[in-house]
Amino acid sequence: MAERIGIYVCHCGSNIAGTVDVEEVARWAGKNIDDVIVAKDYKFMCSSLGQAMIEEDIKKEGLTRVVVAACSPHLHEKTFRRACENAGLNPYLFQMTNLREHVSWVCNDKVKGTAKAKAMVAASAERVKYQQPLTPMYVDVNPATLVVGGGIAGLQAALELADAGYKVYLVEREPSVGGHMAQFDKTFPTLDCSACILTPKMSEAGQHENITLLTYSELEEVSGSVGNFKVKIRKKARYVDYDKCTGCGICSEKCPRKIVDEGFEAGLGTRKAIYTPFPQAVPRVPVIDTENCTYFTRGKCQVCSKVCPTEAIDYEQKDEMVEIEVGNIILATGWKLFDCKKIPQYGYGRLANVFTNMEFERLCNAAGPTNGKIVMRDGKTEPKSIAIIHCVGSRDVNFNEGCSAVCCMAALKLGHLILEKTKAEVYSFYIDMRTNQKMYEEFYQRLLHEGMHFVRGKVAEVTDAARNPNEQGKLIVQCEDTLLGKQRRIPVDMVVLMGAIEPQADAKELGLKCGISCSMAGWYTERHPKLDPVATMTDGVFVAGTCQGAKDIPASVAQGAAAAARVQGMITKGKVMIEPIVATINEEACSGCRICNNLCPYNAIEYLEDKGVSRVITALCKGCGTCVAACPAGVISASHFNNQQVFAEIEGALWDAIAECREPETV
Repeated sequence: MAERIGIYVCHCGSNIAGTVDVEEVARWAGKNIDDVIVAKDYKFMCSSLGQAMIEEDIKKEGLTRVVVAACSPHLHEKTFRRACENAGLNPYLFQMTNLREHVSWVCNDKVKGTAKAKAMVAASAERVKYQQPLTPMYVDVNPATLVVGGGIAGLQAALELADAGYKVYLVEREPSVGGHMAQFDKTFPTLDCSACILTPKMSEAGQHENITLLTYSELEEVSGSVGNFKVKIRKKARYVDYDKCTGCGICSEKCPRKIVDEGFEAGLGTRKAIYTPFPQAVPRVPVIDTENCTYFTRGKCQVCSKVCPTEAIDYEQKDEMVEIEVGNIILATGWKLFDCKKIPQYGYGRLANVFTNMEFERLCNAAGPTNGKIVMRDGKTEPKSIAIIHCVGSRDVNFNEGCSAVCCMAALKLGHLILEKTKAEVYSFYIDMRTNQKMYEEFYQRLLHEGMHFVRGKVAEVTDAARNPNEQGKLIVQCEDTLLGKQRRIPVDMVVLMGAIEPQADAKELGLKCGISCSMAGWYTERHPKLDPVATMTDGVFVAGTCQGAKDIPASVAQGAAAAARVQGMITKGKVMIEPIVATINEEACSGCRICNNLCPYNAIEYLEDKGVSRVITALCKGCGTCVAACPAGVISASHFNNQQVFAEIEGALWDAIAECREPETV
């Protein structure tokens, strides 16, 4: 019995219609493709009227297959599947063709674009004839959630879920939660004390009955799928018994080994070999730095063990592997600062009084190494003039092409703190001033009134090579002032480089463990940049904060809460639908070579020792097809992507070439 196919071609406003003759594609499909009963074009197929059109035609014309040629299936495949289901048609008898990304957005020639659109519609129409009804599967959702990253976004997500009554495992690689926000002095544009608004959340997370803190820990392995992930976490040895330690701090106080703190204090302060990162750290359990501890390097000392009143020091402690099961994962792994030494002309690491913005944050901080006094590298001289250089490593084709989103406002904040604490002249060297969020422009205007000097132009060089007596002993900032239209040399005592925000160095590695991808820049890729910015292409894995892209604190908090809301919605449902598009193995023909076991990226294939064959674990399979392509015996097939369907699609795409090869009378 012949199928009854309905084809619907979307204009998508002018997105598709601008480079494809949509009316011609619909007319041609109705005339030239076998078994097509209905062929229509419409301005917006995804609208309620467009969906109603499909539903009405399924009922009225008795359609058994539906093809929609529109935008990306990632965006609206579920929309049209639902419309088919509402009309009584199995949703897997629907096929979507992406004319927007695959034709319109990559083609400027309307004639060629229309021809390609015809081929793609023909391919889908031939393919859909061989699609089979499928039934979705449902799995239970484990109500526990893993949050990776203890910065402000991760804390917000964890607290939202914990307050809703759900178990949360919060993993942080540093000894304390808090992230970069814990290093800041004040936050723009309200100038709130960063610690004052962050530490209550840190403390709440540390004491919450539904949150298990796993600090000084890293994610090692993720297996399973949405609703039932199995996770291995490496809990690194602190060499301090977590349960015995009271956080009294005597061990750090008495430790004789003092070293430069390259972490929290950005190299400007010192810490002991046994330490907590900062006074408000959560948890208040110290860590022994084995690379600098005298006992671990020389076998001597043990002062910390001798003075500890609770005998919490354990030099024999080993890394511990913790295994947990969760239903969802939220990645909130944050960012790292651009290495300003990569731009040698700015002098960082070579000229003493060139600082990074993070170093300057610690200088300004009342709890920092100088108790909030802004001084030069000698530790006592107050600068009389300071230059702040924007976009160091960002908006630069050589390093990071994108804007770091927060640098302009952070530079304005630092300028305000300088003017507030010193009598120094402050120069801000910027490319464009981007103050586009709530109260940001007002903050910029405030700095104009406070007397901060703004120079529009990219700085070419920071040098100490003086050309005249006024430049002797100074750092000279060489730039082009595009507002004045001339080159300028401005001598200052100190330079602050606003380094770019970059993805974590191991972002791609962690993404692979969780089954998600990164952009070319290294940020985690969301399901949709506008309509679904917290979900990823792997069900059950969400992203929040700056691991997804550069953003400020309010946006990170909002995204953390949004990710938690998405997870809570899945937990509340209790079950989640899994696509029935999975692989199956013909066990009678399987040779047990195990090639598929080693290749499956989702660990969804098990080997049955007693039978000597492999079997697909349906709940874990994502239907990626890796095993299908690799099987030397050809005994693995993929539902919804079997050979018959794929070959039919190829023949449909080659309709014009096939027509030319036929006898003239049959064309």
